[in-house]
Amino acid sequence: MNIVVEKQPKCVATLRVEIPAEKVQGQREKIVRTYASKARISGFRPGKAPRGVIEKRFEKEITEELNHKLVTEAYDEALKQEELKVLDFGFPEDLTTLPDGGITFFSKLTLAPEVQITEYKGIKVTVPPLAVPEEEVQAQLKSLQERFADFKDIEGRPGAMQDFAVIDYSSTVDGKPTEEVLGKPAGYLTGREDFWIRLDEKAFLPGFAAQLVGMNAGESREITVTLPADFPVEELQNREMVFATTLKEVKEAILPELNDELAARLAADKTIAEITEIIRENMQHERARKINDLKVNQIVAHFTSLIDFELPDDLINQETQSQADAMVRRGVESGMTEEEIASQQAEIFASAGHQAVNNLRTNFILQEIARVEKISVTDAELVNHLAQIALSRKVPLKKFIKDMQRDDRLPSIRSSIAIGKAIDFLVESAEVTEEAEAPIAED
Repeated sequence: MNIVVEKQPKCVATLRVEIPAEKVQGQREKIVRTYASKARISGFRPGKAPRGVIEKRFEKEITEELNHKLVTEAYDEALKQEELKVLDFGFPEDLTTLPDGGITFFSKLTLAPEVQITEYKGIKVTVPPLAVPEEEVQAQLKSLQERFADFKDIEGRPGAMQDFAVIDYSSTVDGKPTEEVLGKPAGYLTGREDFWIRLDEKAFLPGFAAQLVGMNAGESREITVTLPADFPVEELQNREMVFATTLKEVKEAILPELNDELAARLAADKTIAEITEIIRENMQHERARKINDLKVNQIVAHFTSLIDFELPDDLINQETQSQADAMVRRGVESGMTEEEIASQQAEIFASAGHQAVNNLRTNFILQEIARVEKISVTDAELVNHLAQIALSRKVPLKKFIKDMQRDDRLPSIRSSIAIGKAIDFLVESAEVTEEAEAPIAED
């Protein structure tokens, strides 16, 4: 078998194969004998039908099985001969039978990147202390009060910071409606009626709430906002928007007291002290998770800043689409409309593309570390992982495993578990420093 591999940029290679006639004929003989021994053809006893009848009756099936076996053997031989790490063998193209009975074909391979890892043990990471700051607990209790707040209209004075305003607004850019300037739907930027906004610096758009301060119910005002350079809608970055705004109502939040009566509205058998302790414990678990994420993020950033390698375009495209789909799902779940999502399509794909490259680089680096450290996944670990997924999906385990085998998903699941174990290994071996001012990881 003559095998030639021509490597090209971006983890692509062309595999050219020529299979000699004697090998083709030998494989064909085995397949024909198998069919002859098992075929049931009217007029002949099992296994006694003439060869010519067998070959004519099963010509298509024999040829398909022959080509499949020969191509598979060629791929296996290429892996051994060239020591390739192949992600995808593609499909055999230009499969041709030569005059002497030999076969030739070529295939476009997608290769795994060649990753040269640097020192990966004892990576320095900085995290905040595990203990939850008391002010954060109090902030959660304040949020709890706000959930049960009553609102009353404010009379006799204009709006002030921390009040709530109910407004109608519409927007323009350079004197034209925002959607006309963008040439596409602008979602919430276009305008809203009966829109609730807290007069807080972080509410809505930068500088918007502050310009509502001093307005009385029934008053109208033009509010001008300069959007930041990193605003999600690229066409509006660093531009001024003018909002024709009418303040309809000004309201004040009346917070309930932090007492057992409030606790009873959450759980009839709990006191406010017990509710506070539950909040503290939940925050402790969440903080521990975020600190672990922070360690992982810093470790990943360490590698991605030092190691550079090419990635297959097909993988980047697939991962980009996957990330974009996930972003859209999160947008829908958070209440974004189709128009709002469509207006941010370019930004979504740009962000998804960046995330896709980071994800792929990280995965290949972690796979290489797992290989070097001989981190493996046992069959018992794989089955236990599948059992957890099957349980969460309420699917019988045996059926779930068969479905994964049918779709050839088990290798990728095993690889994902190995990557997780590699991450755990890196976190355990990291050099951790605690700093009170270190920022906590955000989702």
